[in-house]
Amino acid sequence: MTLATSTFIHTTGAVSEGAVNLDLDGSLFVHLGAVIVLLLVLKPTLFDPMLRLFEEREKRIDGARQLASKEDERSAQALAAYETALAKAREEGAKTRDVLRVEAQKREADVMAQARDEAASVLDAGRKATRIELDSARSQLHQQADGLGKLIAERVLGREVVS
Repeated sequence: MTLATSTFIHTTGAVSEGAVNLDLDGSLFVHLGAVIVLLLVLKPTLFDPMLRLFEEREKRIDGARQLASKEDERSAQALAAYETALAKAREEGAKTRDVLRVEAQKREADVMAQARDEAASVLDAGRKATRIELDSARSQLHQQADGLGKLIAERVLGREVVS
């Protein structure tokens, strides 16, 4: 190597960096022709069908996405309808419960009033029976007291007492 060649290689770094040495000869045209022939043969047999396949796949994916979106909307509508119906049913249930509670309270008040009336009538009947028995017992005691008083007086006096 000469000094000039060594300086050129060193300053450009072409050889040390792995540069490609390209010769423009007939093999370049042969390779270029082979690439063109392969492109012309492979485009209709391989590349076009693959591109159609990719496009069809994209269409199917987009269709599935649209279908999923529609189903999502339908399910959201169904959920909203369900929640509306559930809220309405809860409201009706609450109203029915309140009506039944009021009716039960009225029935309870009626039953309690009837029980109080029955208890009062039983109590009054018991009081009347007690008064009758008390009056009977008093009259018997008065009769017995009169007889005992007469007996005591006869024994104390030692003779028969006429009343």
